[in-house]
Amino acid sequence: MRAKGRNGFRMFRCGMAGVQAVVARSDHHFARHTHDQYGIGVIESGAQKSASGRGPVEAGPGDVITVNPGEVHDGAPIGDEGRFWQMLYFDPAVMAVAVADIRQGRPGDFEFADPVLRQPPQAATMRQLFTAMTVEEAGAELRRQELLLTLLAEVMRDEPEPKPVPRAIRAARERIDDDPAKAVSLADLADLAGVSHFQLLRAFDKATGLTPHAYLIQRRVQLARKLIAGGTGLAEAALGSGFADQSHMTRIFTRSFGISPRLYAVAVG
Repeated sequence: MRAKGRNGFRMFRCGMAGVQAVVARSDHHFARHTHDQYGIGVIESGAQKSASGRGPVEAGPGDVITVNPGEVHDGAPIGDEGRFWQMLYFDPAVMAVAVADIRQGRPGDFEFADPVLRQPPQAATMRQLFTAMTVEEAGAELRRQELLLTLLAEVMRDEPEPKPVPRAIRAARERIDDDPAKAVSLADLADLAGVSHFQLLRAFDKATGLTPHAYLIQRRVQLARKLIAGGTGLAEAALGSGFADQSHMTRIFTRSFGISPRLYAVAVG
């Protein structure tokens, strides 16, 4: 099943659990936001510019684009024609299993090193993986597993060392992560971090790329996505993830993912 959004977004059911497939043809301008999944895709036509955790970048036809969980990014088309791309989003648990296999069990975190990769073989592998993830045919499961490992092995070279988050800010961030739906004040977070309100605000933004409030909203919309994917009704998902009402959730959800919660529910239902 697939669902089409007003901006030309389509979500496809994947044959592998913990994976989502999206095809988009859009001139949509995305505000700064994050995902709780890894994303990797190919720009098929048009071009875009975006901020990433690794600086401003541009991507055009045939470029592979990536994003890491929690990485603050945005996106805007270059020119008047918009851009057309296809993306796969992987739950961290799916990626952890694949990366551990490639590393032969060696521990360590994983991040995509480059927000844009200009290697035709990697783009070709990505397109093959997208097709394998979204079609049902004999041998598809084996094909998906092979292509996922192949693609990751191709892009895992020269991984950067993840930047450590200061312990005080980590405590404040974990407070939000533990229960995004629960109300929290700047004073609460500053007390946890043991710093002043202003120090918390500056340090949190520097460490995460978002203010505490913006980070909270992102965690809430990610929670809403999980609730909807699990079959929770839209109104209940809005309240369960801390939004004032369904309308508020819909505005943030559509702005972040390019598709409305209702269409997302159809796609994953």
